[in-house]
Order: sequence, then structure tokens, then C-alpha cells
Amino acid sequence: MSAEPTQADRSERWQQYLSDLEAAVGANTAQPLECQGKLVRVAGLVLEATGLRVPLGSVCRIQMPSSGSAPQRGLPPVNAEVVGFSGDRAYLMPTDEVQGLASGATVVPRTLPPLPPQLGRPLQRWRRGEDRGSHLPMGDGLLGRVVDPHGHPLDRSGPLEHVHTEPMLRRPINAMDRDPVRTPLDTGVRAINALLTVGRGQRLGLFAGTGVGKSVLLGMMARYTQADVIVVGLIGERGREVKEFIEDILGSEGLARSVVVAAPADSPPLMRLQGAHYATAIAEHFRDQGRHVLLLMDSLTRYAMAQREIALAIGEPPATKGYPPSCFAKLPQLVERSGNGQAGEGSITAFYTVLTEGDDPQDPIADAARGILDGHIVLSRELAEAGHYPAIDVERSISRVMPSVAPQNQLDSARRFRQLLAKFNKARDLIQLGAYAPGSDPELDLAVRLHADMNRLLQQDMHSPAGLHESTKQLQSLVHGT
Repeated sequence: MSAEPTQADRSERWQQYLSDLEAAVGANTAQPLECQGKLVRVAGLVLEATGLRVPLGSVCRIQMPSSGSAPQRGLPPVNAEVVGFSGDRAYLMPTDEVQGLASGATVVPRTLPPLPPQLGRPLQRWRRGEDRGSHLPMGDGLLGRVVDPHGHPLDRSGPLEHVHTEPMLRRPINAMDRDPVRTPLDTGVRAINALLTVGRGQRLGLFAGTGVGKSVLLGMMARYTQADVIVVGLIGERGREVKEFIEDILGSEGLARSVVVAAPADSPPLMRLQGAHYATAIAEHFRDQGRHVLLLMDSLTRYAMAQREIALAIGEPPATKGYPPSCFAKLPQLVERSGNGQAGEGSITAFYTVLTEGDDPQDPIADAARGILDGHIVLSRELAEAGHYPAIDVERSISRVMPSVAPQNQLDSARRFRQLLAKFNKARDLIQLGAYAPGSDPELDLAVRLHADMNRLLQQDMHSPAGLHESTKQLQSLVHGT
């Protein structure tokens, strides 16, 4: 008569049974059935689908059924992204033209990559299956090219070569792992180098109204900044300006080491959002390779406006001047992706243009951007109208990392320069009216005498770079020569 199995024997048999099941599942390469949905409603910018069970940010393809009418059967699929859901309905935002779509169209999630048979635990299989977001081209083959937010070339220079696809979503860097900003960066612009010294890995805002020369200033920094790679994101700007910026402002010298991501104003709002994220992802890719990247994004305001269009379309209530709360949550999520990497890695020095509507510095987006950036450079319409270029208002601009990257003698000279400039501007009306009597204020007399030299230091031709050492030397010569 056989002995009754002990508790240890039963436990060992169960463990062996579970190990066999796990090995069988790991060897099975069959993929789970993909869920599909049906298009039930199109309301403005938003598409609604039922039967779809995918996470937010998933990319889907909408196609008409093969049994539809002949014109509908010839329609190309429409790409869309899941931006929200309510109950059993998913809200999608298209990235293509939706003309011709009809109720009942099939919504198919992005196809998952095949799973290799050597994967172990089933949990790892499901984690792998969660990545349904956008995968876009990355690599050195992007240098010198102009692409759209899908990674498709716009410059008619043939297909992209020496690139590979990577997911757009990246794990954020721990704040304690980032290298601090300690190295000055030469931008080639005298006013910035001398009085608003930029550090490698800093994030600055370029605050300007329309028509005050922000695109020209961006082009100067793109050509003259000491960086390994330049990534330019033209988000929501006029389509005419894209080619003009590339040919007339950026130039062949700047384009050779640059990647341009263009999402003009007529692009769907989701394309404008994706353009900003794609430009940032490209910069992160080169930073992870140890390169120093200059990211120029024009503009952060258009990015916020695109998010506003999406949020309002899916029913989010407006908060501050028509901007829903998600707009102010998206801004730091985008900006914090730039900056220095971990020790031994590269850096992303970023300049974001911010449009001040009606030259109002208290615009909600401008006010939010000032709080999350490492400084701001304000362009003045008054200076631009007077022919003063670049029209940088030094008194209203600040670089928060300048004390960490500039020597003390330069900081003292810059502080003295600001004092003299402020003294003159405060008494400008009296001087122009002839009501000021020289000799009554020695400081003002000095400011009046040096005003022309200070203006010459702040002005610069767009085709003439000014190095960091040269700019600092001119500043100290002007101040200490008094």
C-alpha cells in the first residue's frame, strides 16, 4: 500500500506543474486577438468609437469596410490617436483628412510587434503589448533634413537613410541624476553672451509679439551657437515661413547640422502636438549619445493652443482665458524633457518662443512659461520699430543660471551696465524735451555719454557673429573705461 503524499510532495508537484505551464506559454508565439472598434460619431475635431479597449495615446487606423460604396472603398485609412474616453466610448483625434468617413468604419489599434519565443514570464509579454504609441524615425540620417511630425521627408531629397524607429514615450530623468548647469554656452549673439549668459543645458523663453525679429534671432543662434546638433521645431507657424526660415534665415551652413520638424498652422492640432514631442524626442536621442544639442522651438504658445483645441473638443472646461487646465499641465511635461542628461551624457539647451498676444506680458501662457523656464529674453516692439536689432529688452530679460556660469567680474560689469541703461531710460523723456540740465546728476551724465556705445554693444548684424570672449571683453571695456 503506497504512502499518502506529504505536503512537501504536493507543493513540489504544483510548482513543477506551474513551471511547465509557464514554459508552454513562453514557447507559444501566438498573439492575442486584437480588439477592433466601430466609428459611431464625428463631432468637429473628435471621432467617437465603441468597442475599443486600448490605453490613452494609442495610435489607431480607421478604414471603411470593404462592403461599402465604391468611392468609400478607395479611401485611404485615416490615422488617429486616442485622447480620451467616457464609458464604453473612446475619443480619437485624427492626424489625417477625415473627408469621406462614414458611420460604421472600422477602428483598428496599432499592430503590436511580434513577440520572440524566448520571452519568459507571461507578465513580460503583456508589458510588451502595452506599447501602442507612435514609433518615429531617429538617427544621424535626419541631419540636414526637413520632416513632418510623422517623420516623412518634406524636402524632396529622397527617403530617409540610416535611421531606425523608436517610441516617442521616454522615461523622465530623475531630477537628482541630472548634471547641474555649470558651463557657459556661446550663442554668437553679443547681447546674450555679455548680459544674459546662457549655460549649457539651460531652458529659456524668447518672449515676443508678432513681427519683432524672433525668427531672425533664432536663425542667428542656429548658425552661431556652439552645439553638435541643432533641432528646430516649427510648430503652428505659417506655411510660407517654413521655407523662408530654412533657406533665408537658417541657411545651408545651419541646416547641415540641423533637423527641422515642421507642423504648419494648417495641420490638425494633434499633428502640432506631435511635432513638438517629435522634435524633443530627436533632441533626447542625440543627447543620450553624448552630444550637445540646441533645441529651438517656435512656438510654445502654438503648442498650448493645439492642446486647447483638443481639450475643448473632448469636453474639458475652460479655465484661464479659455485655456483648460490640461494646457498648463502639458507645458512643464514638454519643457522638463530638455536640459542636461545624467553624468557623462550630453545636454539639450532649449529656446522656446512665446507669443505675447497684444504684447501683453501677463498672457496666461507667457506667465506660466516664465515660471517653468530658466530665464526669459524679452523682445521689445519699441526697439524693433526704432530699427534696434536684435530688439532685446535687457532690463526686462534675465538668465537665472548666469551667476553659475559667468565669472564675478562679468557679473559686476553686467550689473553696472544695467544700472546705467535704466538710469538713461528713466530720464529719456526729460532729455528729449530738453528739460535735463547736465551736471545735476553725475550718474545720469555718465549714462547719457555712454548711451550710444551701449546701443552699439546691444545691436548686431545677423550675418556677423560675436563670440562669448569677445562680447565679455567689449562689455568690460565699456564699463571699466568710465
